[in-house]
Amino acid sequence: MTAIIGFLNTIFWGYVLIYGLLAVGAFFTVRLGFLQFRHFAEMFRCVMGSGATDRDGISPFQALTVSLASRVGTGNIAGVAVALYLGGPGAIFWMWMVALVGMATAYAESTLAQLYKTHGAEGGIYRGGPAFYISRGLGLPWLGAIFSVCLIISFGLVFNAVQANSIADAFAGAFGLPKLATGLLVAVLTGVVIFGGVRQIARVAEIVVPFMAGVYLLLAIVVLVMNIGAVPGVLGQIFARAFGFGAAAGGFAGGIAAAALNGIKRGLFSNEAGMGSAPNIAATASPAPHHPSSQGFVQSLGVFIDTLLVCTATAVMILLSGVLDPTNGVTGTALTQAALTHHFGSFGAIFVAVAIFFFAFTSIIGNYAYCESAMEFLGLGHKGALTGLRGLVLIMVIWGALQAVATVFDFADASMGLMATINLIAIVALSGVVAALTRDYLAQRKAGQEPRFHIAEHPGLARGVEPEIWK
Repeated sequence: MTAIIGFLNTIFWGYVLIYGLLAVGAFFTVRLGFLQFRHFAEMFRCVMGSGATDRDGISPFQALTVSLASRVGTGNIAGVAVALYLGGPGAIFWMWMVALVGMATAYAESTLAQLYKTHGAEGGIYRGGPAFYISRGLGLPWLGAIFSVCLIISFGLVFNAVQANSIADAFAGAFGLPKLATGLLVAVLTGVVIFGGVRQIARVAEIVVPFMAGVYLLLAIVVLVMNIGAVPGVLGQIFARAFGFGAAAGGFAGGIAAAALNGIKRGLFSNEAGMGSAPNIAATASPAPHHPSSQGFVQSLGVFIDTLLVCTATAVMILLSGVLDPTNGVTGTALTQAALTHHFGSFGAIFVAVAIFFFAFTSIIGNYAYCESAMEFLGLGHKGALTGLRGLVLIMVIWGALQAVATVFDFADASMGLMATINLIAIVALSGVVAALTRDYLAQRKAGQEPRFHIAEHPGLARGVEPEIWK
């Protein structure tokens, strides 16, 4: 079994997804007319005008913060450090590039999630995501079921154990807190939030996520101001090393290949564009304007914030510290802690531990939120089944805090690899629908109208769409 899982991960993560995610991002970037660049301001407009919600959904701002809760995790702290250690400063340039094309992918999958969403059990909150557009848009419910199971295993259970493990390690190192105590504390806090369902998760996320991201970015700005004279040199390193110039002098093996591979990998893992995770929460939003594309714009912004802002903040703090050394073995969280200790003394190491707690904890609740839509698709959206899933999540949090079993985590990687592959195929197959929705939205904006979507005006898109939602 271990050999099979290892083989699948080699195929998924060594070939299919690295190239597939990039290719799909480039495909949607071109097909949608470089939408993420030409209509960047629209992303903010769709978020800023979205304070209100209704009884059927959460607000687009809440959906953005829940998706950011999942996207912004330990990968933004440890993953960026690993990319720098293995690929050098040039890795950051390639991380930016993969995020910029990934914004188009995120737009496409979340737009589809909105179009094909439905009401939950007993007329409850909106539910949707890849399983729904695979079933309703492509007519393949069995493939949607496979996707849902993979999502629950990877995001709902095992990856939450990974996040808890990161918190336990950080607290043990910074405060000497026993891992069991940390696991129990995180489990209690998680339970308080997730037993309230998606609405409770959204209420917590819209407060905690802007706070945690804001403080982290503020610290990066302080570092920039403290080291303003060195900033041009650091930026020069990022661009020069991205194309192999001066890489040998810096001691980083592999030059342009190492920079590109590690930047692309870390970027893909961090922003989740194309993975099929964020669309599950995007579907629960009541979009403003009332058009599927508006939530696509909102979730595209999430990719920008995750990588172009938060990941860049980590990279800048590390590069300006001068502690990056590819020969000393210091990487991951330890490298980020060393950088902040250089800038702020002992406070730096404590801050990293606290940041990991917030980033990882919000990832746990965000990951769980995705699973409720998957449970709904599988016919398990009732209270009893959801209570059972919540209990399993808490058990995995405690277990993950205590130990890391590589085989289990490899299995989760294989599950995520399969769900991402399914999702990429689905959104490309439905790319005509995405293009039609985008043309409709932009045409209304160009005419000076508030975009509205009425399914009766688009009979070619009606198959699988719930008419009551888009009447």
